Amino acid sequence: MSLQSPHTSIRFALAQLDFLVGDIPGNTALMMAQAVHARDELKADAIIFPELSLTGYPPEDLLLRPSLERRVQAAVEQLKTIQGITLVFGLPEQRENGLHNAAWVIRDGQCLARYAKHQLPNHEVFDELRYFVAGTGATVFELHGMRIGLTICEDIWHSGPARAAKEAGAELLININASPFHVGKAAERLGVVGERACELDLPILYCNVVGGQDELVFDGGSFALQASGEVAMQAPLFSAGLHVVDVDVATRHISSSTQARLPDRHESIYQALVLALRDYVTKSGFKGVLLGLSGGIDSALTLAIACDALGASRVRAVMMPYHYTADISRNDAAEQATRLGVHYSSLPIVAMVEAFTNTLSETFAGLGADKTEENLQARSRGVLLMAISNKLGYLVLPTGNKSEMSVGYATLYGDMAGGFAVLKDVPKVEVFELCRWRNAQARAAGEADIVPQRVIDRPPSAELAPDQKDEDSLPPYPALDEILRRYIECDESAHDIIAAGFDAEQVNHVLRLVDISEHKRRQSAVGPRISRRGFGKDRRYPIVNGWKIGD
Repeated sequence: MSLQSPHTSIRFALAQLDFLVGDIPGNTALMMAQAVHARDELKADAIIFPELSLTGYPPEDLLLRPSLERRVQAAVEQLKTIQGITLVFGLPEQRENGLHNAAWVIRDGQCLARYAKHQLPNHEVFDELRYFVAGTGATVFELHGMRIGLTICEDIWHSGPARAAKEAGAELLININASPFHVGKAAERLGVVGERACELDLPILYCNVVGGQDELVFDGGSFALQASGEVAMQAPLFSAGLHVVDVDVATRHISSSTQARLPDRHESIYQALVLALRDYVTKSGFKGVLLGLSGGIDSALTLAIACDALGASRVRAVMMPYHYTADISRNDAAEQATRLGVHYSSLPIVAMVEAFTNTLSETFAGLGADKTEENLQARSRGVLLMAISNKLGYLVLPTGNKSEMSVGYATLYGDMAGGFAVLKDVPKVEVFELCRWRNAQARAAGEADIVPQRVIDRPPSAELAPDQKDEDSLPPYPALDEILRRYIECDESAHDIIAAGFDAEQVNHVLRLVDISEHKRRQSAVGPRISRRGFGKDRRYPIVNGWKIGD
């Protein structure tokens, strides 16, 4: 079906929105409100929504619910009541041969076109083959004299679907997406989609979702490319909004006033963590967040992110000192809490640890002190934090980083207690860099450092024993993080890593720690993924196995 008009240009609004997975009525209401806004205020002819916008992405096993089809059909009927603007949106569509990841085009109550995604990703964090059947064939519809092709997300990373649309007569391509963030992903998308535009001589409108969903962060960054691959519109990352482009019907040239700057590495990571935390807390209905503030760098960065995400009024910090807690740690924690204006309290754990020790004294008779006594300190702190969480309705934030989670340098039911681990995919070296970056932003705004400089300068320590330092048990963090990156994100073997110049004994020790700590990671809180391979959906190793290091 086509919509003919003497239009010389078509105005599209790319709806880079934050949806709640599973909230089909709420997502539908949001789409309807934005469609009316695009029509009446922005004077748009069409509005483009992201992949699976009706359900949110990824809906996972909600797609298996028996009421899914009925709920989706009811939502589509509501969307059909919108008049005077064309809607392009994503939905799960049940067809005779199975469920499809689909895109529909509707206007004035009529369905103009339907498309089913061809390339179903089944790698990294994606498992679409579990739910969907792949589509075939191109879909092209006509709007105001222009023939427009449809593709969905992964389709654009392969030449076939876009080429099929071109061969079917498409003069412009729309690609709707739910593409999650990792460092450098925005530039990757521009490169891949730019190649597609150039090879097919097709202008492309790329609309991506924004928001946090469990461990995934969707960064938005929607854009429009000329047929030459030149960027005609770049929407900001990590921010919801409508972004307008005008496409000349005769020349297919795209014009737009939206030209956002892509953030650098540290800014993009920090913004991703802020967005992930804000959405997890808000969408889950927590009143605020709570964390143990130790005076160390991990908890300092977590506190800064929490305040930027939620505001200081929704953040509580608790210092829980013991005999080995240095005065400098107490002072630095109090100073940061004061700078940020969060609710701060100090709850000593000496009496708790002594009570546990006395209770266990008969059981432990004749046995020397070891890690057990250190873990009792961490677990006493976990008990306090969870009690406050239960009473106040605040989510506990574990403060461990990726380096620690990789090698098991964390205590089950202790410092691992909590619901959302903000730094779970952030290596220790990156933690230092992010603190420096955040302080630089504060200084540029004429404000005091967010993280006290002394916290950054001090050697990291768990302070569970006298004069304890992390590097007493672990290699220096720059070396450790690079070994971990090669092993976890690049799947390099011990042999490969040693051949790259790392000490053999150190490599074998680190890899063994990673392998034997899988049981801890399975019990750890979910946390936002910022790397190409985090701990969660895209790294699934058996807890019990006989694989030998070195292969």
